[in-house]
Amino acid sequence: MANKHFTTTVYIIHQEKVLLLMHPKFEKWIPPGGHIEENETPPEAAKREVLEETGFDIKLISDEHLWLNHPNACSIERPFHCALQNIPSFRDEDEHQHIDLAFLAHPRGVANKKKEVIEEHLKWFSLQEVEALTEDEIFHDVKAIINSILSPAKLKATPDR
Repeated sequence: MANKHFTTTVYIIHQEKVLLLMHPKFEKWIPPGGHIEENETPPEAAKREVLEETGFDIKLISDEHLWLNHPNACSIERPFHCALQNIPSFRDEDEHQHIDLAFLAHPRGVANKKKEVIEEHLKWFSLQEVEALTEDEIFHDVKAIINSILSPAKLKATPDR
């Protein structure tokens, strides 16, 4: 049985485009994200990973059915999508699985000026540009999720807050 790691992924939406980065290990376009650290909630991990990988401060899109704010329990943003991903071995890392919690977000602005990272490894993609990518350039699941997120009906229903 493969080891399982909890991770977050963030699909950042702006002006009907999604921000993707070129992953150095897979050499494919993927959304920013990474492992959830000890004592970190998934929304905290999502925001941290985006800031580290892109320099962007983000606002997670909240689509809660019920929001609680009590001394003994409070709500946190819930993922848009959850997936179990098989990750192949790479260098000194064994094959394992990611329990991935994917969030939707809007950029608030560049908080960490990492111009070299932003200019060289990040790109805003329209739905048409994502659909034109081949399986060598993007994973099937990432493409399917972006297709759902950037569909005209979904964009209309996504709160811009």
